[in-house]
Amino acid sequence: MADTDTKISIKRAKPPRSETRETLTFFLKLALIVFVLRSFIVAPFSIPSQSMLPRLYIGDYLFVSKWNYGYSRWSLPWGAPLLPGRILGRDPARGDVVVFRGPPGNDHDVIKRVMGLPGDTIQMRNGQVILNGTPIPKQRIADFIIPLSPNYPGGSECPTEFEDSVDGKPVCRYQQFRETLPNGKSYAVLDRGEQPNADETGVYMVPAGNVFVMGDNRDDSGDSRFDPPQGMGYVPMERIEGRAMVSFFSTDGSANWFLPWTWFSAARWSRIGEGF
Repeated sequence: MADTDTKISIKRAKPPRSETRETLTFFLKLALIVFVLRSFIVAPFSIPSQSMLPRLYIGDYLFVSKWNYGYSRWSLPWGAPLLPGRILGRDPARGDVVVFRGPPGNDHDVIKRVMGLPGDTIQMRNGQVILNGTPIPKQRIADFIIPLSPNYPGGSECPTEFEDSVDGKPVCRYQQFRETLPNGKSYAVLDRGEQPNADETGVYMVPAGNVFVMGDNRDDSGDSRFDPPQGMGYVPMERIEGRAMVSFFSTDGSANWFLPWTWFSAARWSRIGEGF
């Protein structure tokens, strides 16, 4: 009987817990969840330039949905070559705001608006987009005004000729227009005046498997109107990572990490929660 009790005790004995092992296991599981979430469901993205003004400001943070157009290696962090080609691929719609991987030599994430699909022709005439031979309606609306801030300083971001003041505060002012695509998608664009290299172009024929993208800040956007390294050229579908979904934070850049109350004063609260 004693031998049986000893055997049962030995059988039920558990190995000693290892806190280090459990901690490592927890972090591995967490990393896997984040990897799957960021690769296939939703990912954060921050706006580094003014090419998508007036919709997106420098200092905006948004979520990008990853399932809209299928998956490729560029859906994965750092473009890990784990997926062949494009899986479950679907074409974007004209007017979608998409995040994609820039061309070789300009290898970073970029955000622009899709203007042309495979087989479309695109041209700029006198600052107006001509889509498949038909001008896209362009209606003048109120000037776009953005306060000058550390994220949007005068001189470097706002050329001197566009600097102004409102209620004694320095701002940047641009002409603003509303475009409406044939599918009904409507959005605002900016115009800095005559810019021959951006406002007058030849006819682009969008190749199969590619899209033509443009920034809403038409005179300050390196996009499909220009070949790399100045622009993006045509963007292959497999390099599209996802579609802009909603803004979750925005800052004017005036916060000081060592002064926590400035984190709140620097936030542009009215921009949080804006969808696309």
